[in-house]
Amino acid sequence: MRKYLEVIKILFKTQITYRFDVAMTVLFTFTRILFAYVLWGAIFDQREVINGFTFPMMLSYYIFSSFLSQIEMSDGVSGEIAGRIQAGTFSKYMIIPLNTQGYFIAQTFGAMAFYFIFILPVTILWMAVLQLGFTITGSFSVILVTILMVLLGLLFMIQLNYFLGILAFKFQEISIFLMIKGNLVAFITGTLVPLHFLPQDLVSVLRFFPFYYVTYLPSMLLIGKNEEEAFTGLVVLSVWLAVFTLLNHFAYNKLRVIYDGVGI
Repeated sequence: MRKYLEVIKILFKTQITYRFDVAMTVLFTFTRILFAYVLWGAIFDQREVINGFTFPMMLSYYIFSSFLSQIEMSDGVSGEIAGRIQAGTFSKYMIIPLNTQGYFIAQTFGAMAFYFIFILPVTILWMAVLQLGFTITGSFSVILVTILMVLLGLLFMIQLNYFLGILAFKFQEISIFLMIKGNLVAFITGTLVPLHFLPQDLVSVLRFFPFYYVTYLPSMLLIGKNEEEAFTGLVVLSVWLAVFTLLNHFAYNKLRVIYDGVGI
């Protein structure tokens, strides 16, 4: 465990070097909040409620989901793994005294922790400056369950991107997989549009998949909705985490034997 904590600390410190990225993150956080305020303000113009959402509730949902999507930084995992494999430098991950999947989980959480520290206060600051209405659940237990669900969701997304990355052992080009994943995840996690607005038959199907619980349900729980789904969400995410843990272990051990890269 100490070795993984060291990886987290190193990646956390590494982020400090990229000051321009931090500045852009701060600016982007502001523009997303402002965009949501303008867009949903126009949609709710002269209407109090749309499909069970008031304007403050919708704005709060969008801010929560945007925040979660910003700290979810596992996309880089698949790109780094694929790039290393194709360049023949993945060997260094094979010789370090750490589980490969565990290393990338620790690395991603190190980067997430850094941006979390910056994004959270910036989000609160811009909300105060713009005097945005805000809705949040008053249940402490729901907030705790939501935090646990967010952590499980982040772990699942890391595992998914790890799996896509190691496919580069087998396929020369995995960009098509990453493109499909990126477009699909942005939609079915509820980042673009709350899944509440989709046909209920489709939403019922999505409840069997982990993406429903990565961004959408935590955001809904935080605004005081869908609390009856909290326990189900934890169970579904835990099952998918177990499945991908086994899948990644099997795929890595199966595919790495065909890797002929050299160098570290």
